[in-house]
Amino acid sequence: MTERPDTYDFTLPETEQPEGPFDVPAPPAQPAPPAHEPEEELLPLYLRHMEPPPGARCYGTLSYNRRSRCWVVKADPSVTELCKRLFPGSAGAKRGEARFTAHRRMVADLCWLMLRFPLQVAMRDLARWEEAVAEARRFAVRQEQAARMPQLAEPPEGAFEGKLMPFQQEGLAFLLAHDRCLLADEMGLGKTVQALACLASEKLFPALIVPPPHLTRNWREEALRFLRLNGRLPRVHIITGLKPYDLPEADLYIMHYLLLRGWKETLPALPFRCVIFDEAQELRHAGTEKYSAASLLSESCQRVYGLSGTPIYNRGGEIWNVINILDFHFLGDWESFTREWCYGYGNNIVAKPELLGDYLRREGLMLRRTKEQVLKELPPKRRLVQELDWNDAVYAKLMAPVLPQVLRWKNDAALTRQEKALLEETISQRARQATGIAKAPFVCQFVRAMLEAGEKVLLFAHHHEVMDLYRQELRSYHPGFITGRESAGEKERAAARFMEGKTDLLCVSLRAASGLNLQRATCVVFGELDWSPAVHAQAEDRAHRIGQQDSLLCYYLVAPAGSDASMQEALGLKVSQFVSLMGDRPQTQAEAEAAASVARRHVERIAEEMAGKT
Repeated sequence: MTERPDTYDFTLPETEQPEGPFDVPAPPAQPAPPAHEPEEELLPLYLRHMEPPPGARCYGTLSYNRRSRCWVVKADPSVTELCKRLFPGSAGAKRGEARFTAHRRMVADLCWLMLRFPLQVAMRDLARWEEAVAEARRFAVRQEQAARMPQLAEPPEGAFEGKLMPFQQEGLAFLLAHDRCLLADEMGLGKTVQALACLASEKLFPALIVPPPHLTRNWREEALRFLRLNGRLPRVHIITGLKPYDLPEADLYIMHYLLLRGWKETLPALPFRCVIFDEAQELRHAGTEKYSAASLLSESCQRVYGLSGTPIYNRGGEIWNVINILDFHFLGDWESFTREWCYGYGNNIVAKPELLGDYLRREGLMLRRTKEQVLKELPPKRRLVQELDWNDAVYAKLMAPVLPQVLRWKNDAALTRQEKALLEETISQRARQATGIAKAPFVCQFVRAMLEAGEKVLLFAHHHEVMDLYRQELRSYHPGFITGRESAGEKERAAARFMEGKTDLLCVSLRAASGLNLQRATCVVFGELDWSPAVHAQAEDRAHRIGQQDSLLCYYLVAPAGSDASMQEALGLKVSQFVSLMGDRPQTQAEAEAAASVARRHVERIAEEMAGKT
């Protein structure tokens, strides 16, 4: 394995960018492996010997259509009619013509066909054809090697900090064996960790990560936690703004989907060795600048991975669009896909989704595991801390009226101990509320993704104002609410709606969860934090009860600033890991005093921050 340099050139190119990867002249053809090399034995017979015997009849011509990005066979009707019978996707509107998508699998099929019906390759396309055949051969060898590879893999020591579970080792082996594929594990099974392990194993730097906006910070934290490059932390740069600029040297670049359109012409020219599309279902709608930018980026990159817990949709157009980004025309063109996989030409509903899923898995394009399949490898309760983005401007606006109280707490020596304690509590509560409001839209984005993945979610928060934002943002999911403002009957009906499957989202106040049995939940999400670990443990146990057959996921969503930093300290939490206090026991007096001490330091931190801004 060759060592990668520590520096990369990410200055914007001064020359005009090419229009796209398919408009660039084909690179010089790379010869296929000689017959005496071991790789030759891995090739199917029809990719080993391609030359027709001397004097063999030529049945037609083969040329490349740049506009349609396909190989065109023009031959006797008997040949093209056979093409259309054997390869339905090759059907064209013209008699005596068949079209084959310029995909490495289809090129291999063409090679097989030409053993029986030799074709004359157009001189202008000869170099392109030789390279296409060479790539088809390389791909066939890789596929055969992948089938023979160990089913489990471990990242190299010193490059990756962490221990993979067996099913994650299987996921790593899958990613290492395939250069363009979709890791479609259910939410909570560690797709991020498996992807980072792949980057570490293959040294695929510089790499670009494209997540939804609310997960950019989490990717940065996870990369710093797990990756090591020659004994040092990776250099991570989060790309901001729609206007391209000279990027600093880094090993990992992170850019959320909404920025892709602004960098559409720039990204394909940068030397990324790998691009990872997190929550790849974001690309299920074609025809947008975001989709076009992702397509150009994918075509320019050596390795392309998609991560998604919801990969197969009933609407064929959506899964076809996602797969098209990962491996162009793997499923053929749109017309042939809808004709063969859907309910007819132009129809966008997949007739047999399970059959399509089996095909994607069999061909090495998708790996999917569910929690049910790997349940024996999972602990009964898993706690994950995930840092989200937040709105700094909203936080600052909400905290501005608190400034006089902060100055009085800091400077008024006449305050009694009791008065100062009451003022501390007021300031701390206002900061908690401002933090919850500032991150609420991003919490809702996270929960929305979980619901779309089929999770049954308990969403915990503390402030009524935050709950009101959840109600507004998530109203299309018809959530239930237990916030302390409801009557006993309303509380019972909300819990019953959730347990009976009439809604998959129940929003519960942190201090109103006692006595509830909500074991239908597969996921617990804390949109806000409490100072007491026991409060969180009690909230988790609303779902983690007798009758819970799943491995329960408990997400603690934290903001990068505001009150969350101090509250993580009080709870024994650090971003992306648990350091302890979350036990199934009441809070001790010592822990309560420690929490109070941290709360006091929280107000001191607020005072320091606000003093610096005045």
